[in-house]
Amino acid sequence: MHHRSLKHFPPGFFWGGSTSAYQVEGAWNEDGKGPSVIDMGTRVPNTADFKVTSDHYHHVDEDVALFAELGLKAYRFSIAWTRIIPDGDGEINEKGIAFYNRLIDALIAHNIEPIVTMYHFDLPHALALKGGWYNRDTIDAFERYARVIFQAFGDRVRYWLTINEQNMMILHGDALGTTNSVDTHNPYKSIYQQNHHMLVAQAKAMILCHELLPNAKIGPAPNIVSVYPATSKPEDIIAADNFAAIRNWLYLDMAVYGRYNTIAWNFMQELDCTPVIEPGDMTILKHANPDFVAFNYYSSATVQASVSGEDARNSTGDQQIVVGESGVYRGTSNPNLEKNEFGWEIDPVGFRSTLRQIYDRYQLPLIVTENGLGAFDKLEADDTVQDPYRIAYLKAHIEQMQLAITDGVEVFGYCPWSAIDLVSTHQGCAKRYGFIYVNRDESDLKDLRRIRKQSFFWYQNLIRTNGADLVESGD
Repeated sequence: MHHRSLKHFPPGFFWGGSTSAYQVEGAWNEDGKGPSVIDMGTRVPNTADFKVTSDHYHHVDEDVALFAELGLKAYRFSIAWTRIIPDGDGEINEKGIAFYNRLIDALIAHNIEPIVTMYHFDLPHALALKGGWYNRDTIDAFERYARVIFQAFGDRVRYWLTINEQNMMILHGDALGTTNSVDTHNPYKSIYQQNHHMLVAQAKAMILCHELLPNAKIGPAPNIVSVYPATSKPEDIIAADNFAAIRNWLYLDMAVYGRYNTIAWNFMQELDCTPVIEPGDMTILKHANPDFVAFNYYSSATVQASVSGEDARNSTGDQQIVVGESGVYRGTSNPNLEKNEFGWEIDPVGFRSTLRQIYDRYQLPLIVTENGLGAFDKLEADDTVQDPYRIAYLKAHIEQMQLAITDGVEVFGYCPWSAIDLVSTHQGCAKRYGFIYVNRDESDLKDLRRIRKQSFFWYQNLIRTNGADLVESGD
């Protein structure tokens, strides 16, 4: 659709940046914090672990000052469940409460809106030992955790995200180290039971938020993408419908409407992995009523038909690269798209399409909570980092977001990944996303010095003009 003129980004638009606790904070066992499944998991060989990361825990004032200099209007971060309740469901750790109070107060002092993710992959290890999300008791533990953080921070935090990328934890749990199969005969049965429990826990958290914090807003935060058929063959189009339902709409249909997506439910029936639904679950799910939809977007997905009996699985160890299911869909590359250094396809137009699809389907305000380019940034001899490739990526996606807004999509924020360099789940600290360079490598912490990248100044200017000046480089 061609527009004679583009709409401006709305006043008060949340130009932000994102991180997650386990990837940026460090201090993994300090001040009473308990271990999470991430802390206790097996890391990728020759990559940094999550014990220190960017050491944000000890640099919080410096980092927030840099975010303010960057001009951020919002900062999307996650709270580490085990920093608040070390074993997931026992005593409250007051030092953990104190840390997030310090962070939130610093953000507000700099007029930066705190946007809090309640759970970002890091399930308490103590709960995992009891069955994790397969154990229905974890629903109650999450609801209690939600109550604790709502009561501790709800007087200052107005925007809450429930669960980051639940769909990726279910579809790629082995890659992320976040799911464990209890049923070895039919692992899908275990996985989709965990999924159901997470959905109920999310709904309970949203209901509780509305009860305790009537002026706050809360929503889900899955990873949503446009799904293309590889060709115009009807079988490929059906495959794309299948994957979109299983990857995208299963999670958002439940979060928004409180019902299982029909195609996804029948997929589970075919695999004999429909979850046990306890009396009252569907009533809880129906009453969640999110205020908005948050979503992460890095690339689109392309699939083709898969014949029954073929091995359509693609064990990539990367949650962004499409896998497959025999007789349902099979991932394939898109010849019309370029790829980044890590094999992820780059599709800004798909970003516009995704924004349109989500808004048309749910008619709720949208906020983008992750979008960015991972790359091998280099610190130059003059202490600068030139990253024009990141600027080009972000500029192209922001232009498409503005087109989506002009199409009529209600978008109230954009928080790219990441505000500052952190440790990537798979590629360690060598894969950098931030506007701010953290001086360390996989094995040497060096001085952890913070250095403004070229993209820092570009984004700073973009925010200053509320998106009006999409310049190609910084000063």
